[in-house]
Amino acid sequence: MAHATVSPPPDAAPSAGAAQAQVAAQAKAAAQAKVAALRAALAALPGAVVAYSGGVDSSLLAYLAHRELGDRALAVTADSPSLARSELADARAQAERLGLRHRVVQTRELDDERYTVNRGDRCRFCKEELVSVLSAVAAEAGDWPVLLGVNTDDLGDHRPGQAAARRMGAVFPMVDAGLGKADVRDAAHGFGLPTSDKPASACLSSRLAYGVPVTREALRRVEDAEDALRRAGFGGRLRVRDQGGDLARIELEAADIPRAATRAGELAELLKAAGFRYVTLDLEPYRQGSHNAVLGLPRLRTAAP
Repeated sequence: MAHATVSPPPDAAPSAGAAQAQVAAQAKAAAQAKVAALRAALAALPGAVVAYSGGVDSSLLAYLAHRELGDRALAVTADSPSLARSELADARAQAERLGLRHRVVQTRELDDERYTVNRGDRCRFCKEELVSVLSAVAAEAGDWPVLLGVNTDDLGDHRPGQAAARRMGAVFPMVDAGLGKADVRDAAHGFGLPTSDKPASACLSSRLAYGVPVTREALRRVEDAEDALRRAGFGGRLRVRDQGGDLARIELEAADIPRAATRAGELAELLKAAGFRYVTLDLEPYRQGSHNAVLGLPRLRTAAP
């Protein structure tokens, strides 16, 4: 006896797997639309000077500006004592690999006492110097806009430099197109950029607790200490925070904290050799902008990968 096949009604709810696939497809389409909007906005510019640090945000912006504008896009890296030498080398190498027009300029934020005194608004004076220098480059190139690689997730952090940059006329095209950090990383991966999974790396001055003066010596000490930790086999998102009084606070990925604890004596000697007198290991994992806790801001979550 034949059995009739019963089909689900047309309006039956999709399975959980099908629903998840549909949500993923919609998210992918939305992300692609954001990137398309970004590319269209860049293509409409007369030219562009892109602040290029070599991180994932600025790399994607510089790469797409180059794709859309060709020689009318100029990636500019601001070099100062607050930029780690390894970051400068990486930015140079990647610009060459991607075929970007690239230029390195000097910024002099350390000549500004408002910056070196290191209050909670330190970033404001850094961005003012950066945009001022890049605006001069842009004027020489043809009165092009200055573009900064800010994404929508950056807007929720304590970054007084962003407001200063906006006031001075800098443009945040990724924010205007609605790209968040995950969108940026996904797009960078899709375009094959080597920075797609590169950990965030803020300037060396961000390692100094507010109130600790920003000096060349303090910045080099932090850089040397972080380099020593990497040579010792620690990677990912790590920071050596200068808490003042020659005290270093090490922040590591959660998985690296137990391993670091077993090598406490070795790590202490490494950081003392870099110039610190006291060394502590933070029992909480790396979190973006942990020094901002003293500013009375809401507690910052551990940064997403």
